[in-house]
Amino acid sequence: MIPALPLWFLAYHWLEPAANALTARVFHLRLDSRLGSAVAFFAYDAPKVLMLLSLVVLGVTFVQTFLSPERTRDILARRAGAWGNLLGSLLGIVTPFCSCSAVPLFIGFVRVGVPLGVTFSYLVSAPMVNEVALFLLLGLFGWKIALLYAGTGVGVAFLAGWVIGKLRMERHLEAWVMEIPYAAQAAEESRLGFPARLEIAVQGVRDIVGKVWPYLLAGIAVGAFIHGYAPEALMAHIMGKAAWWSVPLAVLIGVPLYSNAAGVIPIVQALLGKGAALGTVLAFMMAVTGLSLPETIILRKVLKPRLIAVFLAVVAAGILLVGYLFNALL
Repeated sequence: MIPALPLWFLAYHWLEPAANALTARVFHLRLDSRLGSAVAFFAYDAPKVLMLLSLVVLGVTFVQTFLSPERTRDILARRAGAWGNLLGSLLGIVTPFCSCSAVPLFIGFVRVGVPLGVTFSYLVSAPMVNEVALFLLLGLFGWKIALLYAGTGVGVAFLAGWVIGKLRMERHLEAWVMEIPYAAQAAEESRLGFPARLEIAVQGVRDIVGKVWPYLLAGIAVGAFIHGYAPEALMAHIMGKAAWWSVPLAVLIGVPLYSNAAGVIPIVQALLGKGAALGTVLAFMMAVTGLSLPETIILRKVLKPRLIAVFLAVVAAGILLVGYLFNALL
């Protein structure tokens, strides 16, 4: 796997010329035409994002072998107050999370004594500040956009958890959550050797990329259509800084969409290229990943309606604040 890295970088370097040649010489399309521009975008972005995703997942999964959910839970159980919210928000970046993990993680955190507000900071940060999306943004847009994404996501997660913690809404957990006995699990990750960790990382690439590639290609196809056919003037009007309603509209559009962060990044790339405002695009991306409708439905199993409503309202308010703030500043 490691000796193949030079070949990976060589192939990555030649992706754009190969995509342009495929569009012009094989499909006989002009690169400056709408269809040709869309085809070239897809031909370049599809292998590029898949290659970046595979490399990032390999590295991130390897690092995650040192930090299991059980260890994360034990670390957070010893923290309370604002520092606990900050730690929960930061740990959410580097630990695995998906919608199907919401219920068992939430139960485990609450049962071991992690404060409710800290738990929510983690649960908001983990899907919103997705580590794969963070590194993809770094590779596609540079460190400034990646850092902006991470910082604002952590800020929203911190604010959401801090507010929920101050409201003391533990009584709005479903009663059965506190009745489940907690059984401590021995962490085994510290005994793993390098070959075992690398094997886990390779398997993580197979599992994650194998699951997300259809969503990824769908997102790239949407991005290619926007890149080739969406009029820049229209996109700037709908999602530009001048339209005050662009940020809430982006959030409303993003909430019902079921996509992982890797799948939505090509759409973000195309929207920015067409003149959409950065704050509006960030709000859209965070709504897709942080206000996921499927995750909300799953969490309803452990949260009463009032706590669900507060959770959604606080996260949505934080995302709107991020959108308006960066549209005003940038």
